[in-house]
Amino acid sequence: MYLAFSTLACPAWSGERIAAEAARLGYAAVEIRLLDGEVLDPAADAARITAAVAACRARGVAVCAFDTSCRLVPADPAAHARHTADLGRWIGLAQALQVPLLRVFGGESDAPEAVANAQAVETLIWAAGVAARAGVVLALETHDAFAAAARVAAVLAQVNSPAAGALWDTLHPYRVGESPAAVLAALGPYLAHVHLKDGQRPAPGGTDWPLVPLGAGDVPLPAILAALHAHGYTGALSFEWEKKWHAHLAEPEVALPAARAWWDSVAPPAL
Repeated sequence: MYLAFSTLACPAWSGERIAAEAARLGYAAVEIRLLDGEVLDPAADAARITAAVAACRARGVAVCAFDTSCRLVPADPAAHARHTADLGRWIGLAQALQVPLLRVFGGESDAPEAVANAQAVETLIWAAGVAARAGVVLALETHDAFAAAARVAAVLAQVNSPAAGALWDTLHPYRVGESPAAVLAALGPYLAHVHLKDGQRPAPGGTDWPLVPLGAGDVPLPAILAALHAHGYTGALSFEWEKKWHAHLAEPEVALPAARAWWDSVAPPAL
């Protein structure tokens, strides 16, 4: 396993600064979600993305993933067409730049779960076929209506493609009641990527899990690391600090060194 961070943590940074800070802090990789404060478009921003990838690699920092905004089950047919077209473009860009993984969301839907799952399976079968030919893996995140690992695993079992895997966001399955052991039991055969995130249980009467620095919340991160190590997971553990969406969170100059220090204090000795 190796430590990465998502560029959600540093929304104001350029590709050059991301690369420089990742190298300085000892991160092995970055996961590109945005650059210069903007969520990226695979067509309009291809040149900026290409330059950021080159800047990272020039400093010995890998780019482990592109985080798309593509949803498998959008709310309406027009949105579905946009998302599938974008996903095709992201696959092409990842192939051209040799970035191995693309994050995708399940999405939200008013349809019954079985119907929404069938829609997700249909879209992912198509996308995985394209991705397989490009040498890219699509990772369905435990997020939104698909927060539960059991639901993600049910979709991936029907897709049955090595180009379709799972992204375990450490917060969301835990907040919906799944233990680390249950998550690995469900996602173990499909696990392609991990987002490290911590949060605190909601206040009485509330539903939100406030994000907190790694190790300061209620998500059992040491147990998760131990379970991943025992499972034989060797991929990225990507710190996802959602500064872009939550302005009150600590600045990247604070959050990224703190996450690196936490990792150094808890990483299994063999890593």
